[in-house]
Amino acid sequence: MKTKEYLKILAEEIHSVVVATIDDNGLPTTRVIDMMLYDDRGIYFLTAKGKAFYTQLMNKGYLSLSGMIGGKETMSRKAISVSGAVRNIGSEKLEDIFKRNVYMADIYQTEESRSALEVFHIYKGRGEYFDLSTKPITRGIIVFGGTELQNSGFSITESCTKCGLCLRKCPQNCITVGIPYKIQQANCLHCGNCYEVCPVGAVSKRV
Repeated sequence: MKTKEYLKILAEEIHSVVVATIDDNGLPTTRVIDMMLYDDRGIYFLTAKGKAFYTQLMNKGYLSLSGMIGGKETMSRKAISVSGAVRNIGSEKLEDIFKRNVYMADIYQTEESRSALEVFHIYKGRGEYFDLSTKPITRGIIVFGGTELQNSGFSITESCTKCGLCLRKCPQNCITVGIPYKIQQANCLHCGNCYEVCPVGAVSKRV
């Protein structure tokens, strides 16, 4: 999937996420916030100017978020995590947010009351997508706003001797036979079994 499709899942399917910021004492603090709008430039949410969350966003300009959707069974769920830079865009897109999130009119019922609200834009970030309902699981990388792509997890180098130990240890069966063996990154759990078991050190740990 493309990044915009991941952001659509985040805003329209998951919607309510746990957001982490840093308070004035340098300690992490979390709350549940709705992601309300998305486009090619990132994702948008709002908060009131009187909240500590607002102050933290203004002071630090950065956040991390995680959200999940699905049934009662763990293996039916989708999850997204994103960390990124955030900026205040004032009342820009406020009208669009209220149109797309009609429940907001029940909370802020008048134009006057909405003066407390300002819109924030996550304009640059990176993250991951997991779909646990697929077999094997599906992993996707999310990058937007010019953020540099950083490969994580593990890869198999040319030093591979094809002994097969990594195949037997992989919980997702996402290693394919070749010269060298290859890890299917879209299905890898990043568990590290292959890295630990390789007798010749042919598995490289990426960032």
